[in-house]
Amino acid sequence: MTDTRPAWSRGERVRAAAVLMAGWVALLWVLEVVDVATGHALDGYGVVPRTPSELVDVVPSAFIHFGFSHVAANSVPLLVLGFLAALGGIRRFLAVCALIVVADGLGVWLISPAGTNTAGASGLIFGLFGYLLVSGFVERRPLGIVAGVLVAAVWGGSILAGLAPTQSGVSWQGHLIGLAAGVAAAFLLRRRHPTERSVPVL
Repeated sequence: MTDTRPAWSRGERVRAAAVLMAGWVALLWVLEVVDVATGHALDGYGVVPRTPSELVDVVPSAFIHFGFSHVAANSVPLLVLGFLAALGGIRRFLAVCALIVVADGLGVWLISPAGTNTAGASGLIFGLFGYLLVSGFVERRPLGIVAGVLVAAVWGGSILAGLAPTQSGVSWQGHLIGLAAGVAAAFLLRRRHPTERSVPVL
């Protein structure tokens, strides 16, 4: 069986990526408005380590923030990095995000200090950084390599700072796990190179 659906044009990919990420970031702001309006009732959706009942918050925690300054700090890098990653295809981008969010949330649940409550999109941001950094090399795409180099030049310093365990109130564990998950996603969800053997679908 073959897929006869027409491929998206470059313009369609750009528009779809832009709309998706604008909507994603807008959702984070709406949720924070709701959180403030309800006396921070949504903060309970953060991940408290090694508490079995907290496993249901692994995914929601990536959409919750502790204040407007928190969501503001995450908005621009998520918008830009998400847009660049989504240009490679929306379905694959959503799969990359799902892998990063779940892996990051489970990692935080496993290794973060007892009694902490971790939430925010920064784990996903670090994951998208790792994904963009290596996916071009993994797939041998010149434009992807250029994008990775530019991303490293712009955000490399802040990413390294976010991995420092000396920062108070910052989940360096979530950042590190997110980064590792993004790199893993680049390998696990890579496009096959034309020279690689493929198995036909019957």
